Amino acid sequence: MSIIVEHEKRRKEILERALDVFVEEGFEDTTFQKIADRCGITRTTLYLYFKNKREIFNFSIKQLLSSVEEDLKRVRQDGSLPAADKLKQVLGLIMDRLQENRRLLSVVLNYLLYLSKSGTDTDYRVRRRTIRLRHILATIVIEGIRRGELKPVNVKTADDMLYGLIEAAIFRLVVLRRTSIDEIRHSINLAIENLRA
Repeated sequence: MSIIVEHEKRRKEILERALDVFVEEGFEDTTFQKIADRCGITRTTLYLYFKNKREIFNFSIKQLLSSVEEDLKRVRQDGSLPAADKLKQVLGLIMDRLQENRRLLSVVLNYLLYLSKSGTDTDYRVRRRTIRLRHILATIVIEGIRRGELKPVNVKTADDMLYGLIEAAIFRLVVLRRTSIDEIRHSINLAIENLRA
């Protein structure tokens, strides 16, 4: 049993350290050797855990998103919070994580552009990664409408609006290279206040 635990622990450590390499080097300039060096292991050992750098990158992002999702689920499940406050906390957490990881977002954007050049459907890949987040937002809106805390709005439209604010934050951080997204935070608060019943 301890061998399996150690194997998973090492795999997790590799993913965390690899993410730093991707942020520093960018996706295209990151190599298996650079990741192995950062982890203090040989390339051969690295191949025991992962078959290529794309797999490492995808698992690294997935691991990061999993921790974010756990935080968001905790807020969503907090029965003491009204729906509007849940939405504010969830979107506030997302804004914090985006701002903390803006260099990583740049790497993700470059990776998506790289995939797009190779003919991969990047829209599908992004939707697949964001479906849980959109579901959390929609669930909070539905609960808020049912409890009379939010106006009876079209849930899909509200979800699209809130998710659009997340996309706007990403655009400002990555494409416009802003260090602050306070104006998006104000827009989020305004949008949520307008949803209150």
